[in-house]
Amino acid sequence: MEIKVVRKILEASIRVAEANRRILKERDIRSFNFIGSPGAGKTSLIVKIIEKLKKYYRIAVIEGDLATVRDAEVIAKTNVPVVQINTEGACHLDANLVGKALEELPLESIDILFIENVGNLVCPTAFDLGEDIKIGVLSVPEGDDKPEKYPVIVKASKGIVLNKIDMLPYFKFDKERFYSPIRKLAPDMPVFEVSCETGEGIDEFVDWIISKIRKEEAR
Repeated sequence: MEIKVVRKILEASIRVAEANRRILKERDIRSFNFIGSPGAGKTSLIVKIIEKLKKYYRIAVIEGDLATVRDAEVIAKTNVPVVQINTEGACHLDANLVGKALEELPLESIDILFIENVGNLVCPTAFDLGEDIKIGVLSVPEGDDKPEKYPVIVKASKGIVLNKIDMLPYFKFDKERFYSPIRKLAPDMPVFEVSCETGEGIDEFVDWIISKIRKEEAR
């Protein structure tokens, strides 16, 4: 009996994710789901992307957090629409929560939706929110072993960002150890070394985001 209940919940979640995807697709909105540990720099990265793209695209953000609105307050300073989801302890966003957040956004006036998931390298990878692309965000201070210890983030993502490379001189970080499991799991995975502090590598990552947007537009 319990198995049937779980299956129904999962099936319902899949249906809601498909509904979210349909809503976004009908309005030609491209969506990116950023997944990473607390402190990896997801919010700072999204701010940098917004600064680069808001002249050309209409952007909105859904922020996921356990309890606070701090990240949403940071995003709000960029003057783009933002909705905060507080999961009240849940370690990931789900399609139903994102669907509710979509109701609060001016969807007819949006080209790109960025979703910042709750800080976690495991749980968010398992949930389809209806987004187009998942992006894994890792950082130098977290250590060079994260792709090996958390292969699900590599398997689920279409692109990996290694943030805070300005901190490389201050941490023992073996790039070969970082890249080796990525090459084994996803040989063609694009990896972007960036620093939201210095701006290094941000343009290359933004160019990749634009290429994904244009690829969808060409379909």
